[in-house]
Amino acid sequence: MSFNDGVEIDPSQVEDRRGGGMGRGTKIGGGIGGGIVLLLAALFGINPQMLEGLVGTGQEQPGVSQTTAAEACKTGADADQRLDCRIKATVNSLNAFWPAYLADYKVKYPRPKTVLFEGGTRTGCGAATSEVGPFYCPADTTAYFDPGFFQDLVDRFGASGGPLAQEYVVAHEFGHHVQNVLGDLDRAQQDPQGPESGAVRVELQADCYAGLWTRYATTQKDPKSGLPFLEPLTQKDLNDALSAASAVGDDRIQKAATGRVSPEGWTHGSSAQRQKWFYQGYRTGDINQCDTFSARTL
Repeated sequence: MSFNDGVEIDPSQVEDRRGGGMGRGTKIGGGIGGGIVLLLAALFGINPQMLEGLVGTGQEQPGVSQTTAAEACKTGADADQRLDCRIKATVNSLNAFWPAYLADYKVKYPRPKTVLFEGGTRTGCGAATSEVGPFYCPADTTAYFDPGFFQDLVDRFGASGGPLAQEYVVAHEFGHHVQNVLGDLDRAQQDPQGPESGAVRVELQADCYAGLWTRYATTQKDPKSGLPFLEPLTQKDLNDALSAASAVGDDRIQKAATGRVSPEGWTHGSSAQRQKWFYQGYRTGDINQCDTFSARTL
């Protein structure tokens, strides 16, 4: 989905740590053993216990002022041209949508932090490298993104690309923040793997929440300009998001990595399930329809 050109981006909602001299792909400490297989397994929704063994204990990448990037990210037109601006504008949209939506359920939405980094950074869940992909850390209520991942989503995982594919990733991680607010995120750690596990149900619910945001993003208004953040959704936009959801399904990942599918090792759900629950949120626009924990079939 394209942003309306007149939308005003608030870059203060995103901390930009890029440019500290650590090139993308550089590992901090031990990094991840096993390369791409573990990277794929770690996608979308890292919890503190799940990060253990995946991250090193090296030095923190220092925060660096991104004056040029901040100056470049002013409007929705910038978000349509630059990936980092698109991430920031998506964060703005999510932070405008969720407080108003949850208020109807008497739930307060504490705004999460968002960090852009490259190479590696220190988090409340430990030191992390780019290899773990985008993730949300509940210990510091922060969503972390290396913009380089979004090209990997196409090149490594076979997604079709497109703006909504990228925005879906950001919305998914914010879905984990909503789960943290509602007290559901810890269920992943209590039941960490398997086709019916709590981990899978947590991930599919975050997909549903991403779809729910997508439903309303074209009408949610930027408080500064009064314009809707995003232009009307096209079928191509929706197909891009569904392609991204499919690309990171456990079955597709396992098949590509090992040549076989092992549901007992699933942590995020199959390609079909991830598409189904994203579409469920988009189609219904109802958070009650995202209750994966009560669903008899996923």
